[in-house]
Parts: sequence; C-alpha cells; structure tokens
Amino acid sequence: MKKILLVIFSFTFILQGFSQEKTLQFSLDEAINYALKHSYAIRNAKLDIDAAKKKKWETTTIGLPQVDAKVDYQNFLKQVVTLLPAEIIGGTPGEFTEITFGTKQNLNATVTMKQLLFDGSYLIGLQSAKTYLQISKLAKEKTELAIKEAVINAYGNVLLADESVKILENNKILLAKNLKETQAIVKNGLAEEQDAEQLQITLSTIKNQLNKTKRLRDISYKMLNITLGIELDTKITLTNSLENLAIKSTDLKLINQNLNLKSHIDFKIADNTKKSNELLMKYEMSQALPSLSAFVNYSKFANADDFTFFNKDQKWFDSSLFGISLNVPVFSSFKRNSKTQQARIALEQSEIDLQQTSQKLKLQVASAKSDYQFSLDQYVTSKENLRLSESIEHKENIKFFEGVGSSFQLTTAQNQLYQKQQEYLQSILAIINAKIKLENALNIK
Repeated sequence: MKKILLVIFSFTFILQGFSQEKTLQFSLDEAINYALKHSYAIRNAKLDIDAAKKKKWETTTIGLPQVDAKVDYQNFLKQVVTLLPAEIIGGTPGEFTEITFGTKQNLNATVTMKQLLFDGSYLIGLQSAKTYLQISKLAKEKTELAIKEAVINAYGNVLLADESVKILENNKILLAKNLKETQAIVKNGLAEEQDAEQLQITLSTIKNQLNKTKRLRDISYKMLNITLGIELDTKITLTNSLENLAIKSTDLKLINQNLNLKSHIDFKIADNTKKSNELLMKYEMSQALPSLSAFVNYSKFANADDFTFFNKDQKWFDSSLFGISLNVPVFSSFKRNSKTQQARIALEQSEIDLQQTSQKLKLQVASAKSDYQFSLDQYVTSKENLRLSESIEHKENIKFFEGVGSSFQLTTAQNQLYQKQQEYLQSILAIINAKIKLENALNIK
C-alpha cells in the first residue's frame, strides 16, 4: 500500500511540475518577431485588412446579378364589400347591391433578378474599394514600425532597470561595509560621529532608490509583456545585455544613409490619401451621369377560398416581366456641383499635405541623425566619466579610512559616482532608442 501511495504521489508531483508556467526567453530580435505576430495592435491591424477585403467584395457585388425571392400570402378575415348599382344585375334602380370581389385567400411566389448595366459611381466605387484596402495595408505597415520601436524601448527599459538594480545592490553592500568600518573607527575615537551619520544618510538614500528601482523593474516587465501581446504576469527572461545592445546599435553607416522618400510609409500614406480624394472628386462628378439597370421576374400565384394551395388539383397561374430602368439626373439646384467643388478643395488640401509630409520627413531624418550622433558621443563621454568617477571615489575612500580625507569629500565622490553610473546606463539606452528612431525615419525595416 505504501508503494502505491508513493507512486501516486510521485506521479502527481511530476504532473504539477509540467503544469507550472514555462518562462519565456527572448533576445531583442526574437521579441520583435514575436510582437509582430502576437501584439494586440498587429492582430487588430490584420483584422482591419480582412474587413477591408470583405468591404471590397461587398462593393464588387453591386454590379453583379442580384436575385431575390418573395412569397406573399393573404387571408382576408373579412373581405372588402363593394356597392354596385342594383340595376346592373336587374335590381331596382336607385338601390345598391353588396358584392365581394376575388377569393378569400391568395398566394403569390415571385423570383426577381436585377442587373446593373451602367453606373459611373459604381466604377469609381470599385477603385475606391481597392484604395480602402491599400489604406488598411499601409496602416498595418505603419503599425509594424511602431511596434518594433515600442518593443525596443520596452526591452531596453527592462535591461536598464535590471542593471540599475545590480549597481544599487552592489553600492548598498559597499556602503554597509564602509558604515560598519566607520562605526568601529568612531567607537575607537579615531573619527567623528558625523562621519558615520553621513554614511548612514547615503546608505538610506541608496536603499530607498533600490526599492523604487525594483518596483519600476516590475512595471517595466509588465509593459514589455503588454507590448509583446502576452499575459501581464507571464515570466520572461531577456537574453541580451545592455552593453551588447549598445554595441549592436552602433552603426555609423546610418549617418550617411539617404532617405528614399517615395518608399517611406508616411509618404505612401499621404499619397494614398491624395488618391482617395481624387476618387472622391470623380465620384461626385459621376453623380451627373445616367444609370441603367434591368430586371426580369417570374411569378406563380393561386387563389382560393380555403387553404388548398398544396393540393394537387390547385390551379396556379404564371406571369413574367422584363424591364429596363434609365435614370437621368437633370437638375439638382447645383447641389452636385457644390459637392464636386468640396471634393476638389479636399484634393488640393491633400496635395499640400503631401508636399508638407515630404519636407517633414526630410527634417525628421536630419533630426534623427543628429540625435543618433549625439547619443554615440554621449555614450563615449559617459563611459569615460564613469571611469573617472570610480577612480575619484576609490581615492577618496582610501583617504577617508587613512584619516587624511573627510566624510563630506567621500560622500560627494560617492554621489558623483552614483550619478555617473545612471548617466552611463541612460547613455546606452539613448543609443538604442536613437537608432530605432533613425531607422524609422529612414523607413528601414
């Protein structure tokens, strides 16, 4: 019995192990590729394209044959009574006879086919449906660029938070060690009480900063999860380091790369807007054209005083009709002309917007190149400043414990070091963010 219980317990433990949530691992490139498939914005963008395809087909069907079937059943609970002069049937002149016409029940089944033969607005509508689909595709492309930038920013923020926590924890350990040694020196009368108090203030500040950074790290992980399109509390591990991304993000060739304006997503969106307004103007103009349509139907109907329509001896009558309808717009009190002029104005505005977009994109590239170059320069400067700050803090630390330096000088050197540590980490993140902004400005996918 014990052996059976042991087997059951072991099997249950194994199942629990398999059921535990698996931690996801992502390099930066893997995170980007994952987000481009699973992020909430991308999934909605794909659905927008599917909806646009359906809308295109909906517009196409307007010019295809339309078939409708209709069944009418009438049952006169009380038939209409008509008064006729009695003399018609040999009655007394001046009197009226009550007569009901028709049968009490009627059933009529009709099938009608309609076909649009010509409509200028329909032809424009087909082109507009294609443009609408293109709008959705361009929107998805724009979303992909935005998602890529958002993932890189979120990924970098997580790494920044991780590195900050490591640095602050290391600083806390060193400060606690210094404080303990200083308290021992004070106890032996070789240092003043304020020296220990000064270190205590610095240690408390570092502890508070560490706790705050840990909370921010948790938020950063959640932000990355949302950007990737996964559950908020899913555990993830990042396989890239901040330093590695800084090296990977250093690409001086980007500074000299030229902008291909017509292939830029923002230019294509503005150009597509202009095309949409061109079609809108053509559509308004087409409203003055005649439209031609045709129809043909076939009906079977039966009449009876009782519901005998499904009996074999029920008599049915056939009828069929063919017709053509021509609609010619004649005069709209200049309403159509007014709408056409409005569309023409919208077209001129979209042409101006296209010109403005071209200039904005050129300025955006120039600004992004400047920011990227600055981030590279700032990274070099921050790295050197960090090295110098570490050297200064180390010297002041030796001087303090040798009794030739003050606690104020040591604290100043420590605070400067902590500041330069954060500036260095921020400079790495700035390179990563500036690079993706420049790539988006150049429309590099």
